[in-house]
Amino acid sequence: MKFKQFLQTCIHKIKSFFKKLREHPYSKKAISVWKTGKIQQSSRIGYDVIWNIVLFFLIIGVIGAFFAGGVGAGYFASLVKDEPIRDYENMEQNIYNYEETSSLYFANDKYIGDVRSDLYRQEVTLKNVSENLKNAVIATEDEYFNEHNGIVPKAIVRALVQQATNAPMQSGGSTLTQQLVKNQILTNEVSFERKAKEILIAMRLERFFDKDEILEAYLNVVPYGRDASGGNIAGIQTAAQGIFGIDASEVNLAQAAYLAGLPQSPSYYTPFKNSGGLKGEEGIQPGLNRMKSVLERMHEAGYITKAQFENALSYDITTDFTDESPSPVEKYPYLTVMAQQRAKGIIQEHLAKEDGYTMEDLQNDDKLMEDYAIRADRALRQNGYEIHTTIDKKTHDTFQKIVQNYEHFGPDWTGYVTDKETGRKKKITQQIQTGGILIENKTGRIIGFVGGRNSNKDSQFNFAFQSKRSNGSTMKPILTYAPAFEQGVIQPGTPIADVRKTYSTPSGGYTPHNYGGGYHGIVPARKALYNSYNIPAIKIYDKIRGQDPVSEFLEPMGITSIRDNEYTHLSLGIGGTTDGVSVEENVNAFATFANQGKFVDAHLIEQITDKEGNVVFEYNPDPVDVFSPQTAYLTVDVMRDVIDRGTATYLQSQLKYNHVDWAGKTGTSQNYKDAWFVGVNPNVSMGVWIGYRKGKNIRCPSCSLSYSQRNEKLWAQLVNAASDINPELMAPEQKFERPGGIVTRSYCAISGKLPSDLCKEAGLIKTDIFNAKYVPTEKDDSLIRGSYVIVDGKAVLAAENTPKEFVEGDGITFNPEFLKRKGYDQLNNPSTLFPSTNRKAWEKIGLPQSDVSNKVVENDGKKPSAPGAVKASGSKLTWNQSSSSDVVGYRIYQAKKPNSSFRLIGNTTGTKFTFTDKKAVYRVKAVDYFGLESAASKEVLVGDFSKSENEKSGHSNNAAEGNKQNENANKNSESEKQ
Repeated sequence: MKFKQFLQTCIHKIKSFFKKLREHPYSKKAISVWKTGKIQQSSRIGYDVIWNIVLFFLIIGVIGAFFAGGVGAGYFASLVKDEPIRDYENMEQNIYNYEETSSLYFANDKYIGDVRSDLYRQEVTLKNVSENLKNAVIATEDEYFNEHNGIVPKAIVRALVQQATNAPMQSGGSTLTQQLVKNQILTNEVSFERKAKEILIAMRLERFFDKDEILEAYLNVVPYGRDASGGNIAGIQTAAQGIFGIDASEVNLAQAAYLAGLPQSPSYYTPFKNSGGLKGEEGIQPGLNRMKSVLERMHEAGYITKAQFENALSYDITTDFTDESPSPVEKYPYLTVMAQQRAKGIIQEHLAKEDGYTMEDLQNDDKLMEDYAIRADRALRQNGYEIHTTIDKKTHDTFQKIVQNYEHFGPDWTGYVTDKETGRKKKITQQIQTGGILIENKTGRIIGFVGGRNSNKDSQFNFAFQSKRSNGSTMKPILTYAPAFEQGVIQPGTPIADVRKTYSTPSGGYTPHNYGGGYHGIVPARKALYNSYNIPAIKIYDKIRGQDPVSEFLEPMGITSIRDNEYTHLSLGIGGTTDGVSVEENVNAFATFANQGKFVDAHLIEQITDKEGNVVFEYNPDPVDVFSPQTAYLTVDVMRDVIDRGTATYLQSQLKYNHVDWAGKTGTSQNYKDAWFVGVNPNVSMGVWIGYRKGKNIRCPSCSLSYSQRNEKLWAQLVNAASDINPELMAPEQKFERPGGIVTRSYCAISGKLPSDLCKEAGLIKTDIFNAKYVPTEKDDSLIRGSYVIVDGKAVLAAENTPKEFVEGDGITFNPEFLKRKGYDQLNNPSTLFPSTNRKAWEKIGLPQSDVSNKVVENDGKKPSAPGAVKASGSKLTWNQSSSSDVVGYRIYQAKKPNSSFRLIGNTTGTKFTFTDKKAVYRVKAVDYFGLESAASKEVLVGDFSKSENEKSGHSNNAAEGNKQNENANKNSESEKQ
C-alpha cells in the first residue's frame, strides 16, 4: 500500500512539472509557431524520423521504468524481509525509551542537580516548548513535516543517488520521523538495509502517532553538544538550560534558531568546549553562521516575517550564553556521590524485586549481585528518576562553610607511611579530617552532614559514611552500660572498683588502664561513665560479654562491622574494635536512647520516583525494640552528667542554647588517633569525629585547645548554627520524658545494697535512680563493728552479735567476707578502694589485720561452760578458762556482801582481773562468740566478814549455798550485762 502511494506521488510530481513547462512564455510561443504548420511542412521527413526515435525511447523508458520499479520493489522487500511488524505498544515503548538523566533534590523538593552521567537529558512536553523552537526545527530539519506520511520520496531518491555515486556532498534525506526511528529503534549504521527498514518503520510510525507526539519525542531525543560545564547534553529542555540557562518555553527567536541548528553537528556548532567554558571567537562562529541559515529557512518557509528575520540576525546571542558553573558533584561532592550510591542500592533492590529476587538472593550470588549493580547504575543514569534526599539545604550549606572556616582542627602531619602496593615507605602530608552527621531521632532523617574538609583527593572519600574508625569510649554506653542496665547487672548507682586488675586471655594477660593513668577506687557506675574510666567499663563488659551483646544490642542498632566472635574481646567494651564503625552508625545507635530504646534506621533517601511520577521507593520507619524505655532513660540521665560534670564540661561554655536537654559521650581511641563526641536531645542526635585519614596521634601541645576540646568546639558550632536555622527541631523546650518504672532509692556507696546502720554511721549513703525491677533488696553487709576477737587463741573476725566489749579494733571496718566475695581481698593495698570523693569518710573505715583468720565460728546454740578454779590473791582474781572453744571473753560480777545482788564490774579476754574493793563477793561468767553467757562460777569472798553478819544474812559458805546464789545471779543476768 505504501509503495503504491509512493508511485502515485511520483506521477503527480511529473504531471505538475509538465504543466508548469506548458505555461512558460517560451513554451506558449513555440506552440503558436508550431500551429502555423510551417515547421511541420518543412520538416515532415525529419519529424517522422525523430518522432519514431523518441517514441521508441519512450516505450523503452516506460518498460525500463516498470522493470526498474519492479526490481526496486523486490530489492526493497528483500531488505526489510527480516523486520518484524511492530504494533503500537512496541513502537511506543521504543520511541519514548530515551535516556533521561536522574535528578537529585534536597528536602522540600529543592533541586540539587543531575546525577553524574555521560549524557544529560531532561524530558519536556511539547506544550512547554516555544512555538519559535518548533518552527525552527521543522523549517531546518523537515520542511514537509506536517504534510508527509513519514518519508519524502524526492529526498530519498536524492540521498540514494548520492550514496550510490559516492558524491562528496551527501544530504540525509531523512524526515524527523525517520530520524526518530534511527535514534530510538534502529542504529546509526549506514547501509541500504538500515535505510529501507527506517523508511518502512517511519511510515508505520506515522499511522500510530500524531505529528505532535512525533515532534515531542524527537525534541527529547536529539543531541545538542555540550553545556557550559562541558557535559554532553540531549533534548531541547536540557539544551536550553545548558546553553542559555532558561527553559525551552522561554527562548526567543534567535535562541530558537541557534538551538535548532545544533543537531546537524553538535560538537562543531556548540559554543562550549569539552572541558567546559566558552570556545574562542573562531570556535563560536560556525554556530552563529548555522543560526543565520536556520533563520533564512524560517523566513523562506513563512514562519517569520522579514522584520523578524532581520531583528533576529542583528541580535547578539553571545551575551545569552550561560556562564560555566560547578556541577553538583563539584558543588556538593560528598552529598551527590553518597546520594547516588544510596539510590543505586535502592534501585538495585527494586529491579531485583521486579524479577522475583530478594537481596538475600543477590548476597548469596556474586554474579547476580554484579549483574543487578550494573543494571541499577545504568537505570540511575538513564531512566530519569527523581531522587529526593532528606538533607536540609540551608543546614547542609552552613555545615560546609563552618568546616571550611574552622581554625582548630590542629596541624597537618608529615611523615612516612608504608605503601600497601609496594611495601615501601613514602612521605606524605595529611590534614586532620572530620566527619559529622545530624539525625532526626523519630524519623531517622539525615538532616545534614559533614563528609570531610573537601581537600584534594580526600574530597571523594566521605568520612561521615565511609570511614570506619575505632569509636573509643563512645562504645561504652551502647555496648557496655546500657546492655548491663537492661540485664540488671548494674544500675547507675552500682559501686564498681576502679583498681588494677589483670585478666587472663588466650594471648596472655590483659591489664586495662585509664587514660591519664591512675585509679579511682570504688565509684558508682554513673561516675565511671561520665568520667570515662576504662577499668570499670571493662569489669562491667566482662560480666555480660558471654551473652554476646554485639548480636543482642549492637547489630539491631545498625552496627554490623563487628567481626564474628569479636564480642569475646574485653577491649571491645571500651571501643577497641578491629574494623571500627562509621560516624553514621555511631550516631544512629545513640539516637536509640532518645527514642526510648527503639532503633530507627537513619536514611539519606526519602523517596525515588520514575519519570512518570510513580513512586519507586519511599522510606517508612520501622522501629526496632532494642532497650526498654527504662534503660534508655537511665543511660540518657547518666550521659547528661558527661556534659554537666564529666569529660565534656567544656561544651557548657560553647553552647548557644543552654536550655536544651543534651546528653552525650566523648570518645578517644588508642594512641589518641580519634576524637569523638556524640550528643542527643529529645529531637535530634549529632556526632562529630576528627582524626587523620591514616591514623596518627592528634594531640597538639602547642594548640590552645586539647584534642577533645577541638572536636567539641566544632560540634558546638555545628549545633549552634543548625539551631539558629531550625530552633524548634534543634533546641526543643521539652526534656527527655521520664518513663514509668523509674524510682529513686538510697543505697550504700560501698556495696550498692540497702543502707545498713553502719553505712549510715560511716556517712556513705547515696541516692540515685533505678529501674524499679532492679532496686536493691538486700541489706548492706560490707561493714562490721570493730575488727576481731580472740577465739581459742586465734584472732577471728567479729560477727554482728559478737559482744562489742571483746572486739579489738578502731570501730567500723570492712567485712572480710564482703571483701572476699568481691575479690578485694586480693589487693596488695586495700586502701586503693578509697575514692577521692568523700575520702575522709572512707578513711575512717578500718582495714582488716593481716593476722586475722577468716575462720567461720560455728554456732552450736549452747551456753559456754563456766570458768573453774576461781580464786583471789591480793587484788587479783584468777580462774581457769572455759572448756568451750567459742569463748571470746569473761565478765566479772561483784556483790557487796553475801546474799546480795551482783553487778557487772568489768570484762576481760584473759583469765585475770584486778579488783579494787577489798571486801566483796566475786564471780565470773564466760561469754561466747555469739553473746551467750555461761553459768556463774563459784563465788569468791574477799575480806573479813564477821560471824554475826553471816548469821544475820543467813550466809553459808558451803557448796550448796553457793549454788543457790549462782541460780539467783543467773536470773539477774540481763540486768548484770548493763
